[in-house]
Amino acid sequence: MKNYMKTLLIFGLLTLVVACKKTDPEPESDKNVPSQNEINKDIKLDSLQQVKKDSVPELKEEITKKDIHKIKEGIAYVYWPMKVSDSLSKKFFKTYSKSEIYAIAALNRVDSDHIKSRDTIIVPKDLKSNFLDYSPFPNQMDIISEIPKIIVFSYPIQAYAVYEKGNLIKWGPTNMGKKTAQTPRGLFFTNWKGRKVKSTSNDEWILNWNFNISNSGGVGFHQYALPGYPASHSCLRLLDADAQFLYNWAEQWVLQDKNTVKVKGTPVIIYGEYSFGKKGIWNDLVKNPEVTTVSVSQLNNIIEPHMAEILKQQEIRK
Repeated sequence: MKNYMKTLLIFGLLTLVVACKKTDPEPESDKNVPSQNEINKDIKLDSLQQVKKDSVPELKEEITKKDIHKIKEGIAYVYWPMKVSDSLSKKFFKTYSKSEIYAIAALNRVDSDHIKSRDTIIVPKDLKSNFLDYSPFPNQMDIISEIPKIIVFSYPIQAYAVYEKGNLIKWGPTNMGKKTAQTPRGLFFTNWKGRKVKSTSNDEWILNWNFNISNSGGVGFHQYALPGYPASHSCLRLLDADAQFLYNWAEQWVLQDKNTVKVKGTPVIIYGEYSFGKKGIWNDLVKNPEVTTVSVSQLNNIIEPHMAEILKQQEIRK
């Protein structure tokens, strides 16, 4: 009897165990729960790789998009978005007067008609009433104190300076020869002039207030569109008012006969190299207000090699 009861008890326990396995199936959630190694792997993937690949570039792109629609301030100048921000472009023309816009355009080496075409322009924080106060050239040059008149054109900063007996009386923007048709450097003298002449490169191009400086080379300074970079066929483009001023201010040559020059005109020095393919250096004025400044010593080094010839021609003119 004891053995029978013992056998019955063991059989009952076995039946209970089998029943428990049948009535308590594996939960569905357990099938989808990853192992701890898989969890750690996913955490690394999400926290490092995904952030590195997705979040950071999106964030940078978002910041960039926001930045190009903002006015960025420097010490003395600000970047003002034009083409990339219609609202800021409209605000610009409402904020400044016509005379102020003319000066700002000149600082960007463009005429007023082309200021809208620039992606971004530089705008001085302190608008001056006298444009001469923005000059990158020295106010006085002792080396030319005995020279009645001289003009200096700088290729690097696309600007010119006018001196009378060493005193700066005027400066302004210029757009000189493009890379494939660069303006020649060196010492020249103004010779003949024409109020309205046709270009030798294209007779459809009308050159107002043209003053030739290289008769054989067909190079001169005159009024023409200023897009904000070297774009001419070797000539020196000027704003209309500037071209008119130089047209009336500079001296013409004096001819002894048709083929002989008796007296040369006003000396003109063209110097330096332009970084073609890059934005003009004046765009960096926001970062560095002195980036376009030409020092007295720098200009002395430009002028000094030409002084003997300048003085010689001056004596002949006397």
